[in-house]
Amino acid sequence: MPDTQTSALKVVLVGNPNVGKSVVFNALTGAYTTVSNYPGTSVEVSRGHCSLVGQSYEILDTPGMYSMMPITEEERVARKILLTEDPHVVIHVIDARNLERMLPMTLQLIEADLPVILVVNILDEAERLGMQIDLNLLQQNLGIPVVGAVMKRKMGLDALRQTISEYAVVANKPFIYAQDLEQDICQIANLIGGRYRLSRRATSLLLMQKDDDIQDLISVEETESSFQLLTEATREISFRRRADLNLQISLERRKVCKQVLQGVVTQSQEETESFSEKLSSWMMNPLTGAPILLLVVYLGLYKFVGGFGAGTLVDFLEGNVFENYVNPPIVHLAEKYLTAHWLFELVVGEYGVWTLGIRYAVALVLPIVGTFFLVFSLLEDTGYFPRLALLVDRLFKKIGLSGRAVIPIVLGFGCDTMATLVTRTLETKRERIIATMLLALAIPCSAQLGVILGLLSAEPHALLVWTVFLTFLFLFIGFLAAKILPGESPVFYMEIPPLRLPQLRNVMVKTLTRMQSYFVEILPLFLFASVVLWAGKMTGTLDNVIHLFSPIVRAIGLPVEVTTAFVFGFFRRDFGAAGLYDLQSSGLLSVTQLTVAAVTLTLFVPCVAQFLVMLKERGVKVAMMIFIFVTIMAFSSGWFLNKFLLMTGLLA
Repeated sequence: MPDTQTSALKVVLVGNPNVGKSVVFNALTGAYTTVSNYPGTSVEVSRGHCSLVGQSYEILDTPGMYSMMPITEEERVARKILLTEDPHVVIHVIDARNLERMLPMTLQLIEADLPVILVVNILDEAERLGMQIDLNLLQQNLGIPVVGAVMKRKMGLDALRQTISEYAVVANKPFIYAQDLEQDICQIANLIGGRYRLSRRATSLLLMQKDDDIQDLISVEETESSFQLLTEATREISFRRRADLNLQISLERRKVCKQVLQGVVTQSQEETESFSEKLSSWMMNPLTGAPILLLVVYLGLYKFVGGFGAGTLVDFLEGNVFENYVNPPIVHLAEKYLTAHWLFELVVGEYGVWTLGIRYAVALVLPIVGTFFLVFSLLEDTGYFPRLALLVDRLFKKIGLSGRAVIPIVLGFGCDTMATLVTRTLETKRERIIATMLLALAIPCSAQLGVILGLLSAEPHALLVWTVFLTFLFLFIGFLAAKILPGESPVFYMEIPPLRLPQLRNVMVKTLTRMQSYFVEILPLFLFASVVLWAGKMTGTLDNVIHLFSPIVRAIGLPVEVTTAFVFGFFRRDFGAAGLYDLQSSGLLSVTQLTVAAVTLTLFVPCVAQFLVMLKERGVKVAMMIFIFVTIMAFSSGWFLNKFLLMTGLLA
């Protein structure tokens, strides 16, 4: 087999979000893929490999894009890949139910002289809606290979593989626009002297539309005189057409698409609305969507992740496997060979890299995160998240976010560290900061959530106060942040894929890939935390920190013993919450104090792993500001809630 590093041909997948690009990617590459940030950006790109007829191919799954004229960072990265990766084939995946809306981007790819293969996916849903699509006629009209597919069932996969392996570069078919627009395009194209990955026609159109990246590119590639002529020509055209240039280009492409689709799609009488379509509508309707969301949270997060993951699996791994079979022989070996006290404590002491760092990552966090990723992948594969995003979009706009932010927020209930990483996908820096702050403040991870729910389950009124107070604070702080932080309101676009039963293989591949990526990224952070705690214990710094926080804890109406739970909560959120169990069982905490402690601990500074990721993603200045703000908010809220509950006697 040819060496993939030197002779692999590149295949780039592009298309709108939620059209099945990732399914095509997984079908072509299998489970062995890598996910990493595209250089110089915070946007993730998946890469994998496959072999077809003895030839190796590198497959790239790009972020969703709607047009060759980018708006979001994700679209900018997707187009940059097209400009720099020199693809052998560009596979444009579209939804068969929305041909007319998605074909304009196909036209842009074709007029850019890229080697395009069109995959018309989700054909089964289109046929169920009474649509018959003549793929041969569509291929003839476009002048490029067209493959029909239902990739979730692997229908069309063999045809796609054959089309890739047999692809030969041919001259793309030109599409003609209105005469006046064609004259302007030709004027710019004739002035372009450099060689670019995109055709002169496509480059001219992007220049006329004031695409900053293309303008920067030609400023480097063109001679000074040529660049000056291009700048003056585009400025004159833009001024003359300032009211309708983008609109006319869009309308001309739609007119061409209608011509291309003549005779391609026939519509028979539509079937009556199916149950899945009714359920889909219910999920997006606020009156029915909210109860469905609560049901998903209860069954998925509370019962499965909190009950099974944080309860059954953690008890088995930590309480049985580690405590009875793994730790004893390792501690025995340490006692035998690690004679220095400091070294013994570093490895297997109270905060040792094995007894705390590795045990916590493997036996505590991994099963909880694993069960969460399983639920997350199941919901993702059904198509629930786009519907949830539309459900909460109007509310999220009030707090400076869009419906897109529902993904990291929901992910935060599994692990705030991973959720902070996922904020990379949000469109603007303003959104990423707001989402990171809200995750650090008011979203408990599954480990902490499971412990606190168990702690308050015996006191329903206390659990209700905890829930209502956190929800109010989440919305209130988000609303203030949206008013204070500068920036424009986010723009939200999202395709709604068909609602369908999840595919077991897709769910397992996604779950295992995410667990692997999470574990590799997070294990070093836990080892670092254990070393910091060990150093704090050995030097007495940890005791000094506890002593420093004691007056603050007393000020919010809690006994001094609670201080330890807050300090440990920074390193282990669930350990901090679990520390309240002993205090409750010993009778040191009233119901009011227990509620105040649970609220304050939930709002308290993020765990060390999340804080380190905040430093990495948002930078030192923003991360420290969030850290200080969250700390002040936590204890201020605890003080206020304590005064309110004592004054009203609500939990007396």
